[in-house]
Amino acid sequence: MTELHPTPGKEQIALLEPFERLGLSQIQVISTPEQASTALQELSNATALGFDTESKPTFAKNEPSDGPHIVQLATLSKAYIFQLHDADCRRVVALLLESNAIIKAGFGLGDDRRRLISKLGVDPQGVLDLNTVFRNKGYRKDMGVRGAVAVLFNKRFIKSRKATTSNWANARLSEAQLIYAANDAYAAFRVFKELGLG
Repeated sequence: MTELHPTPGKEQIALLEPFERLGLSQIQVISTPEQASTALQELSNATALGFDTESKPTFAKNEPSDGPHIVQLATLSKAYIFQLHDADCRRVVALLLESNAIIKAGFGLGDDRRRLISKLGVDPQGVLDLNTVFRNKGYRKDMGVRGAVAVLFNKRFIKSRKATTSNWANARLSEAQLIYAANDAYAAFRVFKELGLG
């Protein structure tokens, strides 16, 4: 199938102005039962959220991952980073992911889904992989967040390679990790809104 719409390459994207991101003051880390309860109250009335997960990387061949270690959910003004070492955080995330009333929009979510079923024992509902939306519009197979932000906003989405391969199982996440994780979910939600999907 021929590509109906060309996607900007790395060199073209590098020339664009940076996409505006959420700052630390707009990121809520959820790691205690109290924080999980508050987050559930704040998010349960949402109709759609940006969605992503992060897992501690595995480097040995055939080494199984026990991720995801965090789940990110984002609105237009705030991101929630749930650390899954706490049972209440896992319970709240499971409730939100099981809800058919909330669309969870993100990129490349197939692997995330398999891991979440294994980790939380729930099959996420209302999940929308934005790559599929772009594919249906005639873009290349996997657009990804960088390509989508470039196409829709004419901006460059900044991603730290160092944060990508960092240890997401750490009890205390670094500022770089928080910015990275929060904005993956936030950018997905911005793309979802810009596409007029919700």
